[in-house]
Amino acid sequence: MNRPRILVADDHRMVAEGLRSVLEPDFELIEIVEIGRALVEAALRLRPDIIVADITMPQLNGLDAVEQIRRSGCDAKVIFLTMHKTALRRVLEGRTYVTPEIAELLDRLPATPARGADETVLLTPRQREVLQLYAEGYSARDVAKILHISSRTAENHKAQIMAALGVNSTADLVRCAIRHGLIAPA
Repeated sequence: MNRPRILVADDHRMVAEGLRSVLEPDFELIEIVEIGRALVEAALRLRPDIIVADITMPQLNGLDAVEQIRRSGCDAKVIFLTMHKTALRRVLEGRTYVTPEIAELLDRLPATPARGADETVLLTPRQREVLQLYAEGYSARDVAKILHISSRTAENHKAQIMAALGVNSTADLVRCAIRHGLIAPA
């Protein structure tokens, strides 16, 4: 019987290796990646059955990486990092798994989000990528190289992001990225 093929994405190697030891008896762990861009590339190349991904990763967060993967036609099931094997089975069956802790948090949320609760929804997926890279400390030149665009285009994206978010400095961009979980506080 073929074991389900799993792609793991986590920027903490110890966590990823821990996942390997938990998953390998029942699943085929096909690759471990440490950055969001590598997750997108590996998912499109390997076409896993399941992706287990950390949300906060360098260069491209897990949520935006999965969005890119979906737009590219990969239909792998996705779990945002959990250690429960039952979650993997439920997702393979086409069902949803939510940990009790997350369910409790969801129960406490208001039915409709507060206005302005997430300014990043005003941004395009590309702008969220650019925001994350600048917030991680990359220069316009670095952003351009990573995204295969010109430095001028990277700077234009930054200006548009700042205008959309109503911020005036790179420090404000970093605070916004941390507030919305695009990067982890140092």
